[in-house]
Order: sequence, then C-alpha cells, then structure tokens
Amino acid sequence: MPEKPTGAGAAARPVPAALPEPRTAPRTEPRPAPGPEGASGGPAAETARLLAQVLADVVGIERVSGDSDFFTDLGADSMVMARFCARARKRADLPPVSMKDVYRHPTVNSLATALAGTVPAASGPAPAPTPMPAPAPEPAATTPARAGTAQYLLCGTLQLLLFLAYSYLAAVATVQGFEWVAAGQGVLDVYLRSVLVGSAGFVGLCMVPIAAKWTLIGRFTPRDFPVWSLTYVRWWLVKTLIRTSPVRLFTGSPLYAAYLRALGATIGRDVAIFSTHLPVCTDLLTIGDGAVIRKDVLFSCYRAHAGLIQTGPVTLGDNAFVGEQAVLDINTSLGAQAQLGHASSLHAGQSVPAGESWHGSPAEPSGTDFRTVGTVGGADRSGTRKVCYTVGQLLALLMVYLPLATGGVAVLLDPLPRLDAPPRVGTSPFTSGTFYLTALAASLVLFLAAGFVALLIQGVVPRLLNLAVEPDTVHPLYGVQYGLHRAIRVLTNRKFFTALFGDSSAIVHYLRYLGYDLSRVTQTGSNFGSSVKHDSPFLTSVGSRTMVADGLSLINAEYSSTSFRLSRVSVGAHSFLGNRIAYPAQARTGDNCLLATKVMVPVDGEVREDVGLLGSPPFVIPRTVLRDTRFQDVESGDELRRRLAAKNRHNAVTAGLYLTARWVHFFLVALVALGANALYPSLGASAFALAGVVTLLISVVHFALVERAAAGFRAQEPLYCSIYDPSFWRHERFWKAASVDYTQLFNGTPFKNVVWRLLGVRIGKRVFDDGCFFPERTLVTVGDDCTLNAGTVVQCHSQEDGAFKSDRTAIGDGCTLGVGAFVHYGVTLADGVQLACDSFLMKGEQVPQGARWAGNPARQQHEDTPPPATPPAHAV
Repeated sequence: MPEKPTGAGAAARPVPAALPEPRTAPRTEPRPAPGPEGASGGPAAETARLLAQVLADVVGIERVSGDSDFFTDLGADSMVMARFCARARKRADLPPVSMKDVYRHPTVNSLATALAGTVPAASGPAPAPTPMPAPAPEPAATTPARAGTAQYLLCGTLQLLLFLAYSYLAAVATVQGFEWVAAGQGVLDVYLRSVLVGSAGFVGLCMVPIAAKWTLIGRFTPRDFPVWSLTYVRWWLVKTLIRTSPVRLFTGSPLYAAYLRALGATIGRDVAIFSTHLPVCTDLLTIGDGAVIRKDVLFSCYRAHAGLIQTGPVTLGDNAFVGEQAVLDINTSLGAQAQLGHASSLHAGQSVPAGESWHGSPAEPSGTDFRTVGTVGGADRSGTRKVCYTVGQLLALLMVYLPLATGGVAVLLDPLPRLDAPPRVGTSPFTSGTFYLTALAASLVLFLAAGFVALLIQGVVPRLLNLAVEPDTVHPLYGVQYGLHRAIRVLTNRKFFTALFGDSSAIVHYLRYLGYDLSRVTQTGSNFGSSVKHDSPFLTSVGSRTMVADGLSLINAEYSSTSFRLSRVSVGAHSFLGNRIAYPAQARTGDNCLLATKVMVPVDGEVREDVGLLGSPPFVIPRTVLRDTRFQDVESGDELRRRLAAKNRHNAVTAGLYLTARWVHFFLVALVALGANALYPSLGASAFALAGVVTLLISVVHFALVERAAAGFRAQEPLYCSIYDPSFWRHERFWKAASVDYTQLFNGTPFKNVVWRLLGVRIGKRVFDDGCFFPERTLVTVGDDCTLNAGTVVQCHSQEDGAFKSDRTAIGDGCTLGVGAFVHYGVTLADGVQLACDSFLMKGEQVPQGARWAGNPARQQHEDTPPPATPPAHAV
C-alpha cells in the first residue's frame, strides 16, 4: 500500500521517471576510463578506478572524484545506485557491490577500500576472512518441483469440490439453527435458543480443524512435498480450516495456547501469544514456559520453496521473547531467556543461544534488551486470573455477541418470506418490484446505520473505558485493566474507517477523534495512509509535517508472560515513515528522520535526528536526495493552499465512490440473501449454500470492476510526479478501490491466479501464491512456476519528499519469494531467483539468474556465507 511523502510539493503535470541533472558537467564525448581523483595506490586504487568508471557511465559524467559523495555531490539516489550495483556485479574484475555497501561507504574511495578484501583473485590476493562460527544446516537442497498442468487442474478441481461440500454442510447446520431459534416463543425463549445455537456453532467451528488435522494428517513431521499434489490437497484443507478457526479472536488469552495444544503443539505454562497468524504444522512447534510472542509474528512451521511445501520445527526455550513483526522460518530456535527483536527474522537453520539477544534480518547478536516490562504476581494468583479471564471471554462471546448476532439474523429473516411472497400463484418473487425494493431499502438502511453506530461507538466507548486504564504502570495480565486495554484496541482499530479516511485530509480528523494527539500536525492531504494501527490511540502523538505510509504499527503496549504496561508513542516532527514499520514506545528517533520501509526502529543509543535509517539492523542513510526535492517549490503559500484544496475535493469524491461501491456490494449480497430466503421452501438448505457461492463470485466480479474502473480500464503507467498532481490523486483513488483484500480467500489455490489476471496482473502458469499482495496489479509481471509465500508484497511505488514514483517490477520463471519478503518498484528478478524470508529487495535492483538473496536490505548470498556473528560497526 502507499508510502507517504515527507513534505509537500507540486508539479503542473506528471513527468517521465527521468533522473535529475547531475551537479557536475555532463559528458559530451567518448572518454577513456580514468581513475578517480584522489585515489591512492594499492589494490584499493585499482578497485576505485573500475568503480569510478562504472559510476561515471551510470550517472553520465566525464569524471567521478574519489571523494565525491554519491548522494550530496553527484545528486544520485537509490535507484541510480541500484543500477550502479547491478552493473558492478556483472563485472568479473570487481567484487559484488550491494546497496548496503553503498550507503555505508558513500564515496568511490571508501567503497573501494571496504571492498578491496573481496576482489577476485585476478586482481590480487584477498586477506584471510575473520573466523566465524559455521552456519546451522539449511534444509536439504531440493530441485525445483514443477507440477504439470493436469496435476494443477486436478488440484483446483478437488479444492473446489471440498469448498462446495463444506459450504453445503455449513448451510445445513446454519439453517437448522436459525429455524430453531425463530421458532422460539417470546424474547427469553429466543435468547436462550440463540445462546445454545451460537455456542454449538462456535464449538463446532473450533473442533472441525482439530478433527480434520488428526484424521487427515495425524502428526506433522519435517518433510517436503510438491504443491498441487494429492498430499498438498490434504494439507491445504487442514491449513485452511485452522486458519479460519474463530479461536484466532482469542489471541493474548490462555484459551489460544490451549487450542494450539489441542492441535498438537508443545506449549509450556504462562506462555503469552499475541500474533493472530495461527501456526499450521503445530506438532513442530515447541514453546517453553514463560515465553512471549508479540503481535504480527509469523511462525507457521512451514514454508513454500521452489514448488515444494517444506515443514520444519520452530522451538522457543523457557522465557524466550519474540518481538513485533518478526519472522521465524523453519528449523529455527531460541534458547532459554533468548530474545529476538522487533522487525527481525531467523532464517532457516539459525539458532539463538540461550540468554543472548539478537536482532536484524537475518538476525545477528545484539546488546539490546528488548524486554521492557518484568513479570509480576505469583503462580497461584496468575492461574486464578487466567481462569477468570478465559471464563469472562467465553461468557461475553456465548452469552452476548453470538446471541445478538444469531437472534438478530433470525428475527430479520423470519418475516422475509411474507414480504417476498409473490402477488399471485405461479409468479416468481424475482419478478416482483417489492423483492428488489426490499433489498434496496434494507441494504441502504443497514449500511448507513451500521457505519454511523460503529463510528459513534469508536468515539464514545473507548474514551469511557480508558478512564480506568492507567498508563506507565505495570499491571498483571488477564486482569480488569488488561481486559479494558484489549477492548479499546479492538474497538479503535477498524480497517473500514482507515481505508475510507486514509490518503486524504480526513484521516487527521478521524485519528484525532479516536484520541491521537495531532495538535501540531500540519495538514498536507497525505499525512497517513489507509492502514495504521495502534495499541492505544490515547497514548499516541505525531509531530508537525510528519507523513506516514501504510502498515504502521504503533506499539503502545509492552508485555511479559505475566504483566503489561501502556506507554506513550511519540513520532517526531518533519519525518517520513515508510511501509511496514513497527514503531515502539522506546524508539530513539527524533525530528526530521526518514524511516525507510521495513526499517527496524532503534530502541537504544542516542536519539537519531536529521538522518535517514534503513534496514534491520538499521544504519544511517541520507535524509533526502536531490531528486526528491524537485517538487518543493509550492510547499507554502497560496499555491500550496490552492493545490491542497483541489486535492481535498478530489479525495472527497473518491471517498463517496468508495462508500457507493461498498454499499452496492452490500445491496447485491442482500439481494442474494433475500433470493435464498425466498427459494428456501423449494430448495431447502441448498438455496443458502448456493447463495454463499454466488456471493463469493459476485464479490470477485464487483470489486474487480471497481478496481479496473478506478484505473480507467487500462493498465497503469510508471509515474514520477508531485503528490499534488491529478495523476497521483487518480492513483490514490485506485488504492481506495483496491483496499478490499478479498484475494486472500483464494490463497494456495489455482483460483488465486485467475483472480490476479482478472485484476490485471500479468501472471504465468502454475504460480503458487500462499498470500502475496500486489498494490499495483497492472505494473507486476510474474513468470511461470513461481512460489510466493504468505505475507510477501510486491509494491511498485514509493513517495518521498512530495515526489511520487512508480515503475514496473518483473519476476522471472521459477522464482521463490520467502515469507514476509518485500519487493520494491523497478526491480527485475531473473529466472530461478530465491529471496529469503523477511527480505527487503530495494527499488531498481537487478537480480541475476539463479541467485540467492537475503537480508534487509537484500544482498546476494553465497552457499558458504555464514550468518553474522557480531553486530556490524555501522549498526545504529
């Protein structure tokens, strides 16, 4: 989803994505390959000469000084330097260069000195490498599996049949339950029947995955098997049932750990799990006593790799700690008292020794203590709280929420056959105007009323609950304050409203309404994207002229296995926060900071100001570059006010279209429900089973048409323009239309590729997609037989300092994108590339055929590359 700029800017019209003119004189005639000015003798001098030659060709100048800064002196940006790195990697007489090397050593001489030790043998002997511990073994190497088209189609057919069978059984159970509730006499009788039906439905949905897992799989073991095979179909069915279990609503509850035990996981006492990403291969999950897994952690105990599903163990020792947005690949472990920081990952084969703290992607040793709150309470009191809290959760669900839903639907449906009765014998209800008027009126009233009531509840109820929640105080888990905190978090994080108000001036007013401290925010029309979440809106403040991309997670809550504390999160002024950032309360960043996409925000050391931070672990990059300042000529004054007013008008129309599209969809669903209700006397439960399938098909077609209409029914083109240009506003309108992520319903099936093609993605044959996301569908090309894991993103845009940039990204045949990987715009992956989990492949990178890349930012890996043993000197 969209990144937001750091400042305002404008352009009269979009311009081609060309580079700004360099600050030095352009080259006018062919030239020899001179050495850089200021280069010294020795191996580094030859490396510097060759690097300068490549850089001069990329930038288009006569001579590059050895001491000229790539960004401040030469006017280059990350896209230019990505091209430089790609060209340097093609030279046999140069060592491989990565974007991380460029940022760490931003002159030719310093880069050459750093790389001199890795120059190929033809250029001189390299010094012996520093001894490092041997890496833990990766899973056995495998030849990429290639399923045939017949096997691919057979798998899809079986998945469709299983879906239809499950839909029919669910429809039969649901209809019988609603009929029994509707037959009740009086309010009390209806309520009691609703409690019984809701309880039976909840228990059934929880028990079906357990029964299916033990019946179809038994115990999960470490193994590989091809996607689209019959073994995969069984595994997919169990995975889908587990992932759709309502128990995921009970994250942060003892009931969650108990459910995982029932699925076969080995989980100790006092374990606190806050991630909603349910592990699938639960027999391979071992969690020791007192361990803590924070929210948005991916630890599924499987991965898709080169056309195979690979399962492997994930082990956490006693009192282990895993931070927000971490990724645990298969065959990984943390020892007792070990820690893994936020925005970090363990790649396959990595193990954190007992008592050590690691961070980064892939993780490396760190001196940071990520545990910010201690344990409280004795075992007996903790056990009592657990029981009381769990019983309270179940009572609230079974005695309040489910009866209201069950009884409400039954009461609404009961009179509908009479409303839809045909005016005379032999007349179909579908030819009656009353039928359609009923659906139109009911859908409009319910849609508007539900939105208004939900918005009212968001502004009133959490404020009342917050009066009893004390910040900066350690409270026991599963107590009253914990329950109130969790209720506030659920009530104030509603994706519908952030999608409606995001990417416009309205988002500032909405977040203030929730409780954010935005009193010093300067309105830019793009202060926040359409995806931002928090633990407490009442303890969140953002400085003036700061802009935030999508996927921001503001971490107000700190947890141990027995306690929690709420603290204020303060984001500095004049800053830019990229995509997918976990921003903790202990963040050591101040004003005027650029926090790049997927950066690990530092929580110790000095406060960083007037700098950019990139990577995990983070390192310093330029706050801004010449190219990103091209549209700053209207950052203030009358021109800014005029363009902002025009943007607000355009965004208001976009919001209206968003609501209209959502209501039309709701109307169509209501129409289908009324039709099923009218056909029930003749077709029975099959009418509602059919209605479920039709509703899914209508949703796919409707939102595909909405998206394509928002893009003008044509493919998007690369852009380079100001955020106050109408071309950018139209792109924002497309984001709004694409904010309904129904595509996840088709994960792991051939139908996902059909949906992507319907949305404009150029996608090849037999692609396995377990949960990838493409914000700009028509700018992405995916080759045949690719493997896309859960949580991966291919994003074809960015915005910095008021400049919006988008470009195409191409993924070759047989590529694998690991769990949680992020691929930026202007990227080309040749055939057979492997990108490890949680990697960030930066804009403009060109990855050669068969290469293995990993890290944040990603760089090429070699088979003998060991994991880092000590924190690098540049880490901040």
